[in-house]
Amino acid sequence: MIEIRAIVTDIEGTTSSISFVRDVLFPYAHKRLPAFVETHGDLPEVQHWLHEAALEAGLVEASRQDIIELLLQWIDEDRKSTALKALQGMIWKDGYEAGDYHAHIYPEVPARLREWRADGLRLYVYSSGSVPAQKLFFRYSEAGDLSPLFAGYFDTETGPKRDAESYRRIAEAIGEQPEHILFLSDIEEELDAAQTAGFRTGWLIRPPLKLPATPRHAVFHNFSAIQP
Repeated sequence: MIEIRAIVTDIEGTTSSISFVRDVLFPYAHKRLPAFVETHGDLPEVQHWLHEAALEAGLVEASRQDIIELLLQWIDEDRKSTALKALQGMIWKDGYEAGDYHAHIYPEVPARLREWRADGLRLYVYSSGSVPAQKLFFRYSEAGDLSPLFAGYFDTETGPKRDAESYRRIAEAIGEQPEHILFLSDIEEELDAAQTAGFRTGWLIRPPLKLPATPRHAVFHNFSAIQP
């Protein structure tokens, strides 16, 4: 049995419910994005991501209102845009700090993360949400501040989650051979990419989702069942 030395986990559908992101975070950003861009649009970091969004959309000349409408459309589409995720993260920061919400965490996850950390495993996050948004998510979770448990975070600036090369970059960044890393996700295509890169994989299929007839990855219904 090959030793697992590090665990990389997805967030939505894996450590936390998809509904929290879609029903709480997305509407919060959608409602506040126009005013946020108008009031913060001159800040260098915001300007950078607005410019990146325009480039991604192929807009040569676009007004600030054009960009706002584009970003709102992308939120509705759940577009995996690095620029959108960065701007959403800035808006969500205000909500977390104001106590407007706390990030949902499945009940068994915090204890399991602490057990793995106590056993010497290094824990990382790889999500389509920006790294700052990931840090906020675990800092302001329903179970308290879980951020000290993680050694690092990765987002789509590392690469697409369904691209094997992204996982090779993660392995290189954390200084570990792929076969010693376990990747956890609820998305089969992400697990396929990680497996292609040499990672061990764990497929989180939480009820009421049903087990596929011929799963290509080890299947777990919760974190308590995972034995690295």
